[in-house]
Amino acid sequence: MTNKLAIFDFDSTLMDGETLEFFAEELGIREKVKAITDRAMHGELDFFESLIERVSLLKGLSLEKTNEICYSLPLMNGAENVVNGLKEQGYKVICFSGGFRNATSHFAKKLGLDGEFANYLHSKDNVLTGFVGGEMMFNNSKGEMLKRLQNIMNVSIENTLVVGDGANDLSMFKFANKKVAFCAKPILKNEANIIIDKKDLTLILNYI
Repeated sequence: MTNKLAIFDFDSTLMDGETLEFFAEELGIREKVKAITDRAMHGELDFFESLIERVSLLKGLSLEKTNEICYSLPLMNGAENVVNGLKEQGYKVICFSGGFRNATSHFAKKLGLDGEFANYLHSKDNVLTGFVGGEMMFNNSKGEMLKRLQNIMNVSIENTLVVGDGANDLSMFKFANKKVAFCAKPILKNEANIIIDKKDLTLILNYI
């Protein structure tokens, strides 16, 4: 049996919105954080620098409130159906997120994902310190992780599907035959061979 792999971004892909903006809203700084996120997703800012800057603004948010926000994030329309549909076609379905495991580990269980890779919000005494570390910190992190998974799982580029919306998803595209730009920024659409502009993840199944 041929091994097949589908990789989804989390923020604005599997989930309808940006996790950092939900945190920022709690702190009354949504517009400030959103402006940085928008520039990063359009490729105007280095992803690592933008992530460090945005997370630093979360200092003081309680871990309890952080997790409460993460667990109540809204899934994108069609998220459960597309995961189930791909698994029926023999795909392993994994989430790569420049966001945080507080959210991705919760939704990986909820959606039945085969794995998830994201970043870790540092906390001390149950309060966010404004520091972050993890597996998805850089512009090229997703592409590097995809390459490693393909080697471990013996999956070819021809049998790889990737789905994202922003500049930090670009590094995955050269390692996948099916490159989906989902309600995406122009920088990603320019490199995609499947473009979906409607908030309905099940439309991806039309291309499988």
